[in-house]
Amino acid sequence: MYQDVSARLRMVVAIGLALGYSVDSFAADAEALDTVSVTATRVERETKDVPAAISVIDEEQMEKTRMFNITDALKEAPGVLINSSNGGYDARLIIRGAGLKANYGIREVMLLRDGVPITDPDSFTRLDFLDTQDIERIEVTKGPGNLYAAGSSGGTVQIVSKSVFDMKSNTFKFAMGDNDLSNLHARFAKDISDDQAIALTFSHRELDNDWRRDWNEYDTTQLSLKHGMFFGDDNVWESEFSYTEANLQLPGAMNDAQFNTFKRTGEQTGNDSAWKHSGRYSDVWFFNTRAEMPFESFTFKPKFYYNTYSQYHPVTATIVDTPGVEIFGIDLEAVKLHRLFGMDGTLAGGVTYRNDSNDDAERYEYADVLTTPPTPATPWSPAKPGRIIATLSDRKGALLEVGDTDNTLYGFFIQESLKLGERTTLDIGGRVDRSEFEEDTNEMRKYDWALGNYVASNTRIRIDEEFSLFSGQLGVSHELTDSISTFASIAQADQVPYSSELSDNPDLDKSTASNFEIGLKGRAKNWSFDTSVYWSEVDDEVAASRQGGETVFQNAGKTDKRGFELAGSVRVMEGLNVGMNYAYSDYEYDSFNEVVNTNPGGKPVYVNVDRSGNSLPYIPENKHTLFADYKHPSGWTARVSLDSWGSYYMDSANSEKYEGYDNLTNVFVGYERGPHKFGFNLDNAFDKDYAIEVEKDTDGDRSWTPGAPRSFMLSYNYSFDK
Repeated sequence: MYQDVSARLRMVVAIGLALGYSVDSFAADAEALDTVSVTATRVERETKDVPAAISVIDEEQMEKTRMFNITDALKEAPGVLINSSNGGYDARLIIRGAGLKANYGIREVMLLRDGVPITDPDSFTRLDFLDTQDIERIEVTKGPGNLYAAGSSGGTVQIVSKSVFDMKSNTFKFAMGDNDLSNLHARFAKDISDDQAIALTFSHRELDNDWRRDWNEYDTTQLSLKHGMFFGDDNVWESEFSYTEANLQLPGAMNDAQFNTFKRTGEQTGNDSAWKHSGRYSDVWFFNTRAEMPFESFTFKPKFYYNTYSQYHPVTATIVDTPGVEIFGIDLEAVKLHRLFGMDGTLAGGVTYRNDSNDDAERYEYADVLTTPPTPATPWSPAKPGRIIATLSDRKGALLEVGDTDNTLYGFFIQESLKLGERTTLDIGGRVDRSEFEEDTNEMRKYDWALGNYVASNTRIRIDEEFSLFSGQLGVSHELTDSISTFASIAQADQVPYSSELSDNPDLDKSTASNFEIGLKGRAKNWSFDTSVYWSEVDDEVAASRQGGETVFQNAGKTDKRGFELAGSVRVMEGLNVGMNYAYSDYEYDSFNEVVNTNPGGKPVYVNVDRSGNSLPYIPENKHTLFADYKHPSGWTARVSLDSWGSYYMDSANSEKYEGYDNLTNVFVGYERGPHKFGFNLDNAFDKDYAIEVEKDTDGDRSWTPGAPRSFMLSYNYSFDK
């Protein structure tokens, strides 16, 4: 099998290299075009010269999508798997296999907004307070070793918002579509003096999604105030204060019969879970302030941020009612230009501190439930309550537990970039962090999975865990020609377990990802491409197993990941670009004993089952997007994309495959005249019935999460400064 994989990797690498050099011969003298990244090295650099696989999604690309969530922006990026079951902010994000364990939210991937982390210290990311209408570009750096990624080994997503000093982004936008879709956005920025500016942003998005079932609505309202000022010589200070109210209902997955009905009718009539009223309802306040102060060859970049939120969060078997979580952090960075051994260098370094405090968090029973008849007592067994088979509302009932958690992460980072010659750059750096997790919970009652109902507990849960985390990278980038560059890198990063995973399994250890990668990049006026091949090993990867509706977390021994990625586009005629994004992934457990309950429905009896040599579930071997973009001088624009996910295994046992889907077609047509822009989006144009995710638990039961049917959106945008 390994020989077959190696042969396929050699083949696709050869194709990528041939494509690169054939295109170079086609336009060797063309003017090179590139975008600038600040994520991979903490210093501005063109992506062609970054020794890492990086994708940049710019504002022009995002304008051709609905941008109701970051799924719309990232779904085509090679090496990135992302979907949303609701269409709101409930994105599941996986980068090169990292994040696979998450049954909700985003794990193992660091997300930042303007350099400020929106990922919690335990690597969990909420997207409820992210305004997708206020984004200038998104940078995705794939793999471990990133200087920003404290405690996260999968990669980094940097979301760059529109600058307070950008007066050309003053807009009013209105959009509407089927499924009661509406989107209202307004932005107004103004210079209030020669050296100060403010920007006010308002967004409201709403989506009913009644094609699935009644419990699938989403709405969010966001208000943001930005302030920026210049002081001294080229010093800049920017701050932002925002408020978000977000309401999200989460539809459950379907069983086999329900999915067959969905494929026949295009509608979801129910779900297979007893917990039919899951959701997340939150109020979020967010503040950050950051400065950039240059002093000749030295630049100081301090950041401070504070985030507090309350939430009502009905999930599986319990309702989480959190009165107020407080997250704050400090990032102090300095950049020094210098010479070392006669070579120009850039030294970046600093310290980080983040704390996540959640006091008096409460968990409740569901108040309104439907149960089976209770089992009466017999001489040989006690009475048993009926099993909960369905919730009737998301109203909270009896108190289950009250607890406090405190999560702290602090550390330092440093990176040296040296110009070894006119065309070669060496980057070497790393960060060391300390993660401390404390929990103190009084559990009065709990949900018993064997009985299927709530029972008395009277248990005190105390957890005090500490993890030392290291992340490092050595990379070299070399310009072969003015249009072509190559890179190689070696990187490693430790991954901290998420707090709820430690609560379920206090014996979890950190995982460590090691990665070797080589790549080729090309930039020119009429074409561009990125290719990379990587080999990655993860020791003690935290793996998730679904067992009768419950998710169990444990450390796998070792996971091997091999892959190839290609992203490229060519201008075939004036105004018309065609391209392809492709990812080949071969991920398998080198050693993994999965804990399996052999007595479902009764007192759990766990055994270890060897899964060594099996492929990781959910990760397709092949994923690609074909696209064509057209822009006419008269103001008309159009885009067509065809997305395909290859087959993948439904479980770690590799007992069954889902065939995936081919050529899911999305269309955009737009027209711009002066300050006016009109747009029409048609997603899933041919109304394909498919699943975005299929899972199989250790009992053999499948769950299907359906993809959205055909939908449309009409939009109008007015730019005040055109």
